[in-house]
Amino acid sequence: NLTEDPSAHSAPLPLHDTMAAVDDAAAVDTAAAAETPDDGAATTDASVAPGTKKTKQWFPLESNPQIMNNFIEKMGFPVDSYRFTDVFSTEEWALEMVPGPTLGVVFLYPIKEATEEFRAAEKARIETEGQVVDESVYYMKQTVGNACGTVGILHACGNIADRVAPKPGSYLETFFSTTKSMSPDEIAEYLNNDDSMDEKHAEASTTNEDGDAIDPSTIETDVNTHFVCFTEVNGCIYELDGRKASPINHGPSSPESLLSDACKVIKGFMERDEGEHRFTIVALAPAVED
Repeated sequence: NLTEDPSAHSAPLPLHDTMAAVDDAAAVDTAAAAETPDDGAATTDASVAPGTKKTKQWFPLESNPQIMNNFIEKMGFPVDSYRFTDVFSTEEWALEMVPGPTLGVVFLYPIKEATEEFRAAEKARIETEGQVVDESVYYMKQTVGNACGTVGILHACGNIADRVAPKPGSYLETFFSTTKSMSPDEIAEYLNNDDSMDEKHAEASTTNEDGDAIDPSTIETDVNTHFVCFTEVNGCIYELDGRKASPINHGPSSPESLLSDACKVIKGFMERDEGEHRFTIVALAPAVED
């Protein structure tokens, strides 16, 4: 959880991405489906892009920097250059603890009625007023249940591949070179059909930060929290959420200001859900020795 107390620097509690809403009065009613019906029809799921069908589900990924770093390292990301690190608060003292410049921010928040109402209003505003989205933004939809942690990581890594390149011949190099010219829906379909990613995500989501296997039967899959990514592309900060119709342009930014700019947007999420504490932030920041 995020803290406003600079003396409380313990790591955030393990939280996960969303597949379906739990039994909570504030949870989204439409997020109740958890499995594909016996007739083989795909189920609708609030964790995937509206209007799409969830064709399969994964185990949720833990919001834990070490697990995420182990995951991206195995996919070929150079964690000796950049790696995920905890951001303990949106306050300035916490942001100053993070090495810079930050090249990506992955944020976890609970899906509730208020978040869905805001998402609908934001969509209507953009449809009316429009927005500018740079054509070089790497963005995909989410159609796999419980995939938003991985989608957030791919968004973070994919939008800096020109600055922090995946290792030659690695999974990430192949994935990004294959999908960079695809539409968001086409990338989602590619990910849905990618058996190799099925295996990589399964390992990451069933292994703890020490590399020890977790019994899959002990993992809760019906959770109502969701990952999104914030990235800077050509001078603007974008919110990348595979559930939304498009990237969201939140205005001017730079690598030097990305973390603080992202936290300004994140504060809005927190203010719309006063009293909620299930928020975590991790930043993709320069690797430094502990």
